[in-house]
Amino acid sequence: MRIHFIAIGGSVMHQLAIALKHKGYQVSGSDDEIFEPALSNLKEEGIVPSSFGWYPEKITYDIDAVILGMHAKNDNPELIKAKEIGLKIFSFPEYIYKESAHKKRVAIGGSHGKTTTTAMIMHVLKYANIDFDYLVGARLAGFKQSVQITNAPIIICEADEYPASAIEKQPKFHFLFPHIAVITGIAWDHINVFPTFDFYLQQFVIFINKIEKNGILIYNENDEVLKKMINENKRKDIKYISYHLPVYFIEDGNTEVMIGKEKTALKIFGNHNLLNLQAAYHACKKLGVKDTTFAKAIATFTGAAKRLEILVQNKEYNIYRDFAHAPSKVTASINAVKQQFPQRKLVAILELHTFSSLNEKFMNEYAGAMDNTDEAIVFYSKHALELKRMPPLHPEIITEGFKKQNLEVITIKDDLEKKLKTINTHHTNFLFMSSGNYEGMDILKTIGVRYEV
Repeated sequence: MRIHFIAIGGSVMHQLAIALKHKGYQVSGSDDEIFEPALSNLKEEGIVPSSFGWYPEKITYDIDAVILGMHAKNDNPELIKAKEIGLKIFSFPEYIYKESAHKKRVAIGGSHGKTTTTAMIMHVLKYANIDFDYLVGARLAGFKQSVQITNAPIIICEADEYPASAIEKQPKFHFLFPHIAVITGIAWDHINVFPTFDFYLQQFVIFINKIEKNGILIYNENDEVLKKMINENKRKDIKYISYHLPVYFIEDGNTEVMIGKEKTALKIFGNHNLLNLQAAYHACKKLGVKDTTFAKAIATFTGAAKRLEILVQNKEYNIYRDFAHAPSKVTASINAVKQQFPQRKLVAILELHTFSSLNEKFMNEYAGAMDNTDEAIVFYSKHALELKRMPPLHPEIITEGFKKQNLEVITIKDDLEKKLKTINTHHTNFLFMSSGNYEGMDILKTIGVRYEV
């Protein structure tokens, strides 16, 4: 098989390219810019483009499939050439389905928690020595790549609701056709793609209807919006499994959970992660994993990168880094840290970095999201607004939207660093939440770390 990637440098696209090379395919690709770590990863595999840019002459009749990344636009010269000569063009998820048509497919969807739930399932299956392929949107301990395509009989997919490609505007998770599907919860996000909540909700209805006949839907019954949607769109030809919070115990900042008859100590914490664990438990059970095996495996799970990731831990303070940016994710992460350490001061620093979070019309969705903090800071930069070609956002709009007393809004990195240096670290937890990087701020240097994890 000869495969060509248009926009090969994407964070997940380049991982698929590497996975297909490992499978024995002939892989080529193009991009107008490639950043780290994708650049080094592609160089190591010998498939980095010799020069950046778009080259229609690369598109030839002997190519079996063209895979189109989100970075490529409709007027891309290579895409135009591929259409002209009649090549098969796939979006990323369409091609994943092509490679997994004869596998048992597990797809984990939801507005929040899908990366962690996917990671949990992968961790347990690996522990249980069950052969599987996978697609996940984060770096995971024990897995060199975030995409693996082999001849394994099972594939575990994080099922994203974002558009599949420039020419295929349907959400990615509409192309996976799972035998086992998970929905972790629904909370409106991606306002630039889904302008109304009803339209966003409808995408999950379509996802449910894509489940294979006699398949299984595992869903979070604690989410009232999700529960109502499922009840209003019941299918008679699939099985439903609901889950809720398990029995758990917290003592001295440590969490134990009941899994069947097993009491297991965890390295993760927070109600949202306990719910993710329950979803993973039901999915793994349907894949043949016994309760005792699941309990032993999940006890060693440390989480996905930037999901309540511990940067520093000592007797004085902890520093956590989290990917939270949407309102429901921000609330869940804050509540998790506060519940785990109720006696410690909690300082939360949220960076607004996505289209939705920087949109004035979306700001009211954050009302109450940071209420469970002792000190709350919202940071955003003019540079982020300029990159996304968005109008100016005034701090007063953020203050009004969050409805958090004494909320501090900061728009300059130097001012954020100065503020953080004034905060007493004694008996304090710091929670940094962002899908960005605070304009390159060194978190540990800014807090003044003197300890190692």
